[in-house]
Amino acid sequence: MLGLMQDWPLTVDRIIDHAARVHGRREVVTRRTDGAIHRSDYATLHDRARRVSGALLALGIAPGDRVATLAWNSERHTECWYGAMGIGAVLHTLNPRLHPDQIVWIARDAGSRVLVLDSNFVPLIEPLRDRLPFEHYIVIAGADDMPANTLSALAYEEWIATADDDAVWGGFDENTACGLCYTSGTTGNPKGVLYSHRSNVLHAMMVTAKGVLGVGPDDVVMPVVPMFHANAWGLAFACPAAGAKLVMPGGQLDGASIYELLDREKVTITAAVPTVWLGLLDHLRTHDLRLPYLKRVVIGGSALPEAILRAFEEDYGVEVVQGWGMTETSPIGTISGVPATLATGDGFAHKLKQGRPPFGVELRIVDDKGGEMPWDGATPGRLLIRGFAVASGYINGAGGDILDVDGFFDTGDVATIDEHGAMQITDRAKDVIKSGGEWISSIAIENIALSHPAVANAAAIGVPHPKWDERPVLVVETRPGMTVAEADLRVFLDGRIARWWMPDTFVFLDAIPLGATGKVDKRALRETIRNR
Repeated sequence: MLGLMQDWPLTVDRIIDHAARVHGRREVVTRRTDGAIHRSDYATLHDRARRVSGALLALGIAPGDRVATLAWNSERHTECWYGAMGIGAVLHTLNPRLHPDQIVWIARDAGSRVLVLDSNFVPLIEPLRDRLPFEHYIVIAGADDMPANTLSALAYEEWIATADDDAVWGGFDENTACGLCYTSGTTGNPKGVLYSHRSNVLHAMMVTAKGVLGVGPDDVVMPVVPMFHANAWGLAFACPAAGAKLVMPGGQLDGASIYELLDREKVTITAAVPTVWLGLLDHLRTHDLRLPYLKRVVIGGSALPEAILRAFEEDYGVEVVQGWGMTETSPIGTISGVPATLATGDGFAHKLKQGRPPFGVELRIVDDKGGEMPWDGATPGRLLIRGFAVASGYINGAGGDILDVDGFFDTGDVATIDEHGAMQITDRAKDVIKSGGEWISSIAIENIALSHPAVANAAAIGVPHPKWDERPVLVVETRPGMTVAEADLRVFLDGRIARWWMPDTFVFLDAIPLGATGKVDKRALRETIRNR
């Protein structure tokens, strides 16, 4: 027997429809690329998103076609999201921090037909044009601030000005593809995670729940985390769904700029990686400032330093929420907090754990044979996850079957889970380096270094850094009878990797330690570097 409930597909166009109808006058504030503050609201954003839909249809974009964006957080970037998704196209976010070769690879793998980009990214894309698959380029600008370019690009404001605003939104299955975001390719080429309308809507509803991020209609939310990082952790959907005022910081993420918006717009909830908050805390201390309106700061992307936790909570009276997740988990997998069942103990110790899974997420830790490990807070195991917003595969079949027989995805992390259900990452199964919330591929750096004629072996490892969480160190073993200087290796790597991937330090060893299988023993190598 089936229930007698209405069929109401969970598609993201309903989110912005709801926001316009119920919370239409709620503000959407953006710091644009020129630094100017622009004010809009959900009703206006909705109407302009419909014009984006009309403009895309006029270019021949059909359901399932990929529309790429290369842009910071802004109201016009958000319009593109809903305008593309509303007609069944797939919104594909590109990360400008990647190496240009990776941007090209991802764009081609996705088969994206249109690129909408911020004006300050035009110099990044122009040299790549002949290698990119895009048929059309749209620069987020008006006629008066449109940069000269060689892309034959259209100005965004002129593009939508004459577009029809009567496109039909929705009308497709809620499992239709909606958004596309690529992993960082730390163990090979990046892989595309293809979100559905259903997964995005349910994830947005989860984000608004108390005990997760708790976004409500009385909140003012500033997602500092970029929209190209797994949908700004779901806030680009959750805020209009809840009717929260949305503050978009653009690309100015220094401490002074972040504080200005927090204070001026009376932000109550904000979210970013630890390096952003280090910059903000330094600005607050230097200028003896307070945070009278901020209630909650969400920190994710890399492990939460205790110094940041204590500074916000003890010095400024702001609640800290640590989140853990992956591109494959949309991204929220766990949220930290102090369990209500905790009788005594250090609450900060629990907040430093990655936290408990909200409803809709299931965790499991297993040994190498797949046997389930106890939730005792001490026994580590490979961390597995499943849920309504967890990937079941990658676009174009990359990676093959990624789920086990019970439908769990292996995160590649090693973790413990305690009796309260709180998970804590203890190690990384993949030898990647996380710096400022961004993954750096040790394998990519090593492979390029190994192509130098004087290098016999090379290993990149992450070492703790007070600001960036980790920074790469490249350990080099030279070929017999040959030498190479650090300066030479820096020149050799320059242009072959992203600038921020460049190792801070180069260490030269007579022999890099190898494990029993002939692979570099990075555990032993880290110990060697630590003891130098």
